[in-house]
Amino acid sequence: MKVTYDKEVDAAYIYLKNNIKKGEVKNTVSMDNKIILDFDSKKKLIGIEILSASKVIPKNVVAEIQAG
Repeated sequence: MKVTYDKEVDAAYIYLKNNIKKGEVKNTVSMDNKIILDFDSKKKLIGIEILSASKVIPKNVVAEIQAG
């Protein structure tokens, strides 16, 4: 599992599968306009995007994600 954070758009992405290839996401489901689930062609959850991440993820965790 890998987590990234984009400060410019305040979004975190949780990779449940390493190296998601371009076009591999076949279905995207928006849970509440803040949480977006990405599924592959076998309906397996492969990634989770969190919008406005700094509002729901503690600052120390965001800093840790950015540090890599």
